[in-house]
Amino acid sequence: MLSNLQVSNRFASLSPAFYTRLRMQGLTDPTLLHVNPDVLASLGLTMEDARSPAFLSIMSGNADLPGGVTLSAVYSGHQFGVWAGQLGDGRAHLLGAISGTDDNGKPADWEIQLKGSGRTPYSRMGDGRAVLRSSVREYLASAAMTGLGIPTTQALCLVASDDPVYRETVETAAIVARVAPSFVRFGSFEHWYAAKDAARLRELLDYVISNFFADQVPAVDSEHTLNDVIERFVDIVIERTATLMAGWQSVGFNHGVMNTDNMSVLGLTLDYGPYGFMDAFRINHVCNHTDTQGRYAWNAQPSVGLWNLYRFANCFVALGAEPDRLKARLERYEGLFISAYRDRMIAKLGLQAWQEGDDDLIDGWWRVLHDQSADFTLSFRYLAQIDVDESPLRSLFTDTTRLEQWLASYRKRLQDNENDSAQARAGRMDQVNPLYVLRNYLAEEAIQAAAKGDMSVTDSLLQVLRDPYTAKAGMEHFAEPPPDWGRELEVSCSS
Repeated sequence: MLSNLQVSNRFASLSPAFYTRLRMQGLTDPTLLHVNPDVLASLGLTMEDARSPAFLSIMSGNADLPGGVTLSAVYSGHQFGVWAGQLGDGRAHLLGAISGTDDNGKPADWEIQLKGSGRTPYSRMGDGRAVLRSSVREYLASAAMTGLGIPTTQALCLVASDDPVYRETVETAAIVARVAPSFVRFGSFEHWYAAKDAARLRELLDYVISNFFADQVPAVDSEHTLNDVIERFVDIVIERTATLMAGWQSVGFNHGVMNTDNMSVLGLTLDYGPYGFMDAFRINHVCNHTDTQGRYAWNAQPSVGLWNLYRFANCFVALGAEPDRLKARLERYEGLFISAYRDRMIAKLGLQAWQEGDDDLIDGWWRVLHDQSADFTLSFRYLAQIDVDESPLRSLFTDTTRLEQWLASYRKRLQDNENDSAQARAGRMDQVNPLYVLRNYLAEEAIQAAAKGDMSVTDSLLQVLRDPYTAKAGMEHFAEPPPDWGRELEVSCSS
């Protein structure tokens, strides 16, 4: 079956300056630890295919995709607000794109990228490897975000080896196979702007539009100038980024390293490094232990999204785009984000429509959660139950005085819902407030088990994360706040 795949090499059709064609450095004696059956099916493959020696050989970096062109891409970017110069796929190899189907069953091409498959010309001082712990975290996070309905790259499978990898300690190597329509980033455009290479910048613009936005962006013709095309393209990236930021905020997701080279032009959650879903809510929560200045704190993510968009949009000045007109496009971002954020928050609170004063209601909710460090996920989930039983919600707070004051305002606001019942409202809220998220301690349990060759925790997590809104019998553990040891876990840029 693998030999009959329809494989295209869209990115390889770009000029050679965009990438380096090279061989991977595969893992020694690899083991296929896990396969995501949903992603596998979207590629038109079966579990029988996944069990084949050919599949393992490809996904461990020991063989190319049949018909594919293996390469690593170059890009640049701003890291922690500072221009970092040339970057690129330092430990990732793009194998090609497989023709499959999207979530709606429509034809779609999926690029396959292996992360941890060896050194490339863009590795700088890196060894080109990924360790098991970070690979398990990315594998699970991709599934978690998919289940939450937040745009993301996905992960097909996880492969491990006893090959040593040297970080703070000696760890073992792994590869996660990532899947997305494209891995083009803001930094992909920044690279050619910084290089003052307008021809390559235009080539990349044409490539991205023709392959991913052809039905939304007009071609340059007698009616549309290049500036028209650029502005419409920038508009779409702004809209998708604003929507993505609202999605992150609504589930307490903290990316941790929102550098411009980690921002997708398709509006996908990209590059799962030191991410985290909040347990105890803090408005300025920082999940990345390396981020000592708190640049990428939870409450800063929307504004960082805009900062990154300014870097992205500025690239097109090199193609003659007018700075003032680009700025006007960027000024739409705040309104787009607020609209998407309000829509999500109204749904999470069980309200029917936004009305004046709701900003104060929501800000009050955040203050109550912040003051008591209440559990982010369960606070929303238990809020739906207050007409039946307030005790689960109250149990999340050591002092309920402020909570009771807020609940009085909330109940008063609920009276504006028309023809609504407590049961109907609770049902709606449960559809948008997850019971299960990928808490750090759950990821750690999966990592520890995987290190022993036990994938049962990962398997169970995938079951709850693919539908995080529906309670599942026997899975109660996965909805619990972290135990004491789980509250002290830290993640950083080291992987």
